[in-house]
Amino acid sequence: MPIKRSEHLIRLSREHHSGLLFCWKIRQGLKKNADTERIKKYVEYFWHHDLADHFREEEDILFALMKDDDKVKKAFREHVEIKAQIDSITKSAAPETSRLVDLVDAVDNHIRYEERELFPYLETTFTPEQLVKIGEQLNAAPSAADNYTDEFWL
Repeated sequence: MPIKRSEHLIRLSREHHSGLLFCWKIRQGLKKNADTERIKKYVEYFWHHDLADHFREEEDILFALMKDDDKVKKAFREHVEIKAQIDSITKSAAPETSRLVDLVDAVDNHIRYEERELFPYLETTFTPEQLVKIGEQLNAAPSAADNYTDEFWL
């Protein structure tokens, strides 16, 4: 059953869908024994064209209002860990499959945490006025599109 999301946070949920698709593509590529160098290039592309901005939006717009909250701290720590994994992968000559699997597992688990626990919690914690302001700020930011052309997952 789909999760009912506040209209003011729906943009982040849509971006989470793109993140889950990122994970699926990498898993498919690994199943098809795609060259990990090709997958690494996609990881780098997705970081620079989607995930970095998504993390920044969540941290600057959403998390900033409750930065001392334990649930928010957990999400922020996961951002730091995922960024470190991406840095490690993109700086390696040919990343090991296990590191790519660890990355997609971390991204997948992080998205599910935010969607199932953090966002519902924040929706009940923020005031309606705060949610409106958050939505306005999120919708003012440019949207990302995954236009990566090397379809290593097919």
